[in-house]
Amino acid sequence: MNAVRIVAILLIVAGGLGLAYGQFSFTKDTHKTTLGPLELSVKDTQTVDVPVWAGVGGIVVGVALLLFGKSKS
Repeated sequence: MNAVRIVAILLIVAGGLGLAYGQFSFTKDTHKTTLGPLELSVKDTQTVDVPVWAGVGGIVVGVALLLFGKSKS
């Protein structure tokens, strides 16, 4: 399996997941403070919306690479 085919399959899978779920969340540490023996940290949860056009675009580009991305070997 060549690299173009692997990238195409990954784009199709990522586009499908983007359409199926529509968003994803992650947690990041925003502040961390140490005052002697006391340690304080703040965790912030952020949500990222995946646009529909990005999911559809990933699928379209992935299919185009599968159909037309033949290597000359």
